[in-house]
Amino acid sequence: MKVTYDKEADAAYIRFSTKRPDGAIEIQEGIILHMTLNNEIVGIEILDVSKKIPVKSLYKLELNPLAA
Repeated sequence: MKVTYDKEADAAYIRFSTKRPDGAIEIQEGIILHMTLNNEIVGIEILDVSKKIPVKSLYKLELNPLAA
């Protein structure tokens, strides 16, 4: 799992797989699941993330970062 944060956009992306997403579904305002055609969740995008959770805590979630 790899976590990235874009300070300018105030958006976080939590990547679970190196697979390329084929589409996205907004499951709640500002929470977007990126998925493959087989409904595998590739990543989660969180918009306005600093209003939802402390940004520093995002990096505490990162486990075994994926190769870029």
